[in-house]
Amino acid sequence: MNISQSLREIPGVLRRRFAVDPRALTAFRMSLGLCLVVDVVTRLTELTAFYTDGGVLPRSILRLLYPTVAPFSLLTVSGAGWAQFGLFALTALAGVALLLGYRVRLAAALSLVLLVSIHIRNPFVLNAGDTLFRRLLFWSLLLPLAGRSFRSTDRSPVTPVATAATAGALLQVVVVYGANALVKLRGEQWLRGTAVRYVFELDHITVGLGDALSSWPLLLTGLNYLWLAMLVGSPLLILSTGRRRTVLAVGFIGAHLCMAATLRLGVFPLVCVSGLLLFLPAGAWDAVERSVPEAVRSIRSRRPRRSVTSALPAVRAAASGIAILAVVALLTVNAVAVGFVDAPAGTPERIENRSWDMFAPSPPVQTWWYVAPATLGSGDRIDALTGGPVDSTRPADAASRFPGMRWKKFLGDVRRRPRLRRPLATYLCTRWNRTHDDEMEQVTLAFMTERTRLGASERVERTTLGTYGCA
Repeated sequence: MNISQSLREIPGVLRRRFAVDPRALTAFRMSLGLCLVVDVVTRLTELTAFYTDGGVLPRSILRLLYPTVAPFSLLTVSGAGWAQFGLFALTALAGVALLLGYRVRLAAALSLVLLVSIHIRNPFVLNAGDTLFRRLLFWSLLLPLAGRSFRSTDRSPVTPVATAATAGALLQVVVVYGANALVKLRGEQWLRGTAVRYVFELDHITVGLGDALSSWPLLLTGLNYLWLAMLVGSPLLILSTGRRRTVLAVGFIGAHLCMAATLRLGVFPLVCVSGLLLFLPAGAWDAVERSVPEAVRSIRSRRPRRSVTSALPAVRAAASGIAILAVVALLTVNAVAVGFVDAPAGTPERIENRSWDMFAPSPPVQTWWYVAPATLGSGDRIDALTGGPVDSTRPADAASRFPGMRWKKFLGDVRRRPRLRRPLATYLCTRWNRTHDDEMEQVTLAFMTERTRLGASERVERTTLGTYGCA
């Protein structure tokens, strides 16, 4: 084979690597819609606390801390709870439309705009999963998501879709793993095999089976090296095809499902699974189609509307151009983030893609929780966070001190950002006084830490962040 023949075959090789089965696109769209609905429902439990002026982050504080981006959130139009609830309900409806395949392009656009608005309204309750969620919703705008239905009775061969947008969506997922692997390799704990042991010693994030895994050090050491190897080998998700790609994608999906069962990581594992569905090749989806009962196949599914991008060549060309620019930006920003390329002058020190530093270069080495002793008008003392008696001893389960992952994220930022402490104290006072006659007069915020020492005794330390009156 001469050089010219080899060059002609390069586009074919790239096409096979970046092609996505239409049924994978359908599953991706449905999974994103489901993730959005789940995300909104979990946020609703803390709607007042995190998204209203009566909560821990009034709009005045948000505008003070983020004056440039705050105006771009639809949730900053009003600080009332009913307005936020209405926008959350609209976001959930957009997720349902995406899940069911109704006006897919419009549903994806609304989902992205509304989700970004929610994220901007309170950036202190976000993690890497939220960042990846936004990115995947962006790529969904450029992908042909109204593809073949699993209920289709059409047995004709399925033609994979290979565009700049499919390449960008696949690269987006691999970049998360690749960047995380590069940062982990710069630390010592992952190379020593102790990192996962430290992760499962963090009692404030372990849940379910995670609480029991810390007593299995050999197993955790094996999982440490296995996960690190998977991250380093993540480019094979694109470089491989067929069964090899299926095995690797299923391995990553299984790993994220295990994370969801053992660690309090919010929407991150589910969003990762959504992106990994794009890597499953035709053989996997053929098996899924065969598993769909004939009774379900006989139900006539609504024919999807023809998308604007498929109808108008000019629009399709513009979408391709946007996708190509987005791919270039994706690779460039991540190259800067991991230090492969020098950042241009004026670039912020912490690029958003540093969110991919999950437990890297090394995991934290301390479990932490809060104690909030408060004095009531009667002279009694309670813990303003739990409503129970003040107890500064180490709780049996530190994760139980947080109502959810987003409270853990916010309280972690309270330690680092003094401007968040007064709004938090005011919210705790207001929440108690709204339902009790014996009103709270002052509250103290105390940060408790227990340093992890494998095989050694651990000591609890207390840091008082401040005492605030409730007037």
